[in-house]
Amino acid sequence: MILRLLIFLGILLVTFSTEAQRPRARELGIPFNGIPGPLNSITDVKGVEVGHSTIISGRGINEIGKGPVRTGVTAIFPRGKKYSPVYANWYSLNGNGEMTGTTWITESGFLETPIMITNTNSVGVVRDAVLKWFVDVNWYGDDDWWYIYPVVAETYDGFLNDIYGFHVKEEHVWEAITNANPGKVEEGNVGGGTGMLSLGFKGGIGSSSRMITVNGQKYTLGVLVQSNFGAKKNLTIAGVPVGIELMDTLNSVYNGAPDSRRKEGDGSIIVVVATDAPLMPHQLKRLTQRVPIGIGNTGGRGSNGSGDIFVAFSTANEDAFSRTEVTEVDVLSNGLITPLFEATVQATEEAIINAMVAAETMDGINGNKAYALPHDMVIQVMKKYNRWKE
Repeated sequence: MILRLLIFLGILLVTFSTEAQRPRARELGIPFNGIPGPLNSITDVKGVEVGHSTIISGRGINEIGKGPVRTGVTAIFPRGKKYSPVYANWYSLNGNGEMTGTTWITESGFLETPIMITNTNSVGVVRDAVLKWFVDVNWYGDDDWWYIYPVVAETYDGFLNDIYGFHVKEEHVWEAITNANPGKVEEGNVGGGTGMLSLGFKGGIGSSSRMITVNGQKYTLGVLVQSNFGAKKNLTIAGVPVGIELMDTLNSVYNGAPDSRRKEGDGSIIVVVATDAPLMPHQLKRLTQRVPIGIGNTGGRGSNGSGDIFVAFSTANEDAFSRTEVTEVDVLSNGLITPLFEATVQATEEAIINAMVAAETMDGINGNKAYALPHDMVIQVMKKYNRWKE
């Protein structure tokens, strides 16, 4: 009994220690506009669930098929683990990337599957594994004839990860799905974001949310990013040119990496926007078109080597989808939508910075190394520009 108690206390200490080392951006005193939800995450939108599977193993020289491995899978469910299509749409700023299933989203106006995010070379295995999961859990119920196009997005982690070793397997996809829950979203070096870089530092998964009131009605909008883009010189936090200030303080992630062809500024970002506001597909397209403003606020430029792909969905109008019946839906007027545009920009910007603040220094293949954003230095720079909030 005493041994079990000691083990339990040890687990708690490790957990608390890890959390203490990984504050979020607001906890560093970085000021952001807008009012966040209780969790300041995409899961503040009721029904949304997020889960990760993180794969980390090995060190040293890259041996294809053996490692080192720095990758994973992230799953986002709009209305939990049930078949319940949501109105959706998508947009790409620069299309050097992949998000499967988007043609049917455009055509039908609905998202019928979870959104999965992984590395560039694992899109296929993730897509197939999701289809097998649908069969296993009887996703479509009594419908014995169905077709579906899983939505799987990617960013490239080959700077740190043995990406041609194809280490993401079916079990990792199912693990991410199983782990999906409506609580706090893990950020940084987790899930599909495990091996990612952002704006000259370690990147990964980040999330944020905003509470909006429109004509007396309260709505929530949340964002999740898999952040893997941008040049260090452009890093901007709350309007402060942090990247320029830190250019000479740490080695760039590109130094000492002779086997990498990655150019500064290359990379990608996947952004998922969720809201409980009753929006139609064309209005959700308009939300996704505001995502680049939030990315630009942090220093993104949509470079030639970047895949900047975004998808948005609304959890309102739960009974809108029917194959056989005429349905009635609520629709927010276009004249009232601007606060949601602003919330999209704000939450996207904060989610990216949250990903970088949470991420920890990571080494990968061939000694390649991505450095964590140095919290103390960032605070000093914010103070220098009078942008630190105690």
